[in-house]
Amino acid sequence: MSQTQKKSKPIQRHASKSGFAFQKINYQLFLAAIAVVIVGFLLMMGTEDIYSFTKITLAPLVVVLGFGLGFVAILYKPKNKDKAE
Repeated sequence: MSQTQKKSKPIQRHASKSGFAFQKINYQLFLAAIAVVIVGFLLMMGTEDIYSFTKITLAPLVVVLGFGLGFVAILYKPKNKDKAE
């Protein structure tokens, strides 16, 4: 007995571009966020009085802004994601 088997076409999968998860701008924003957090900690470490405005108000605010910038750097999606830099 002869059985006829259908020759199926091989499944063509779209070749995904292997690369980095983020674009160049994401890494730049993340490095800026790290720099802002470091500046905040340096302000907190200052040589002034422990109850100064810089240590108890400004420095924690700068650190929180740095963490916020890091959050934005992770979630930011460039408009032209097809362009590889």
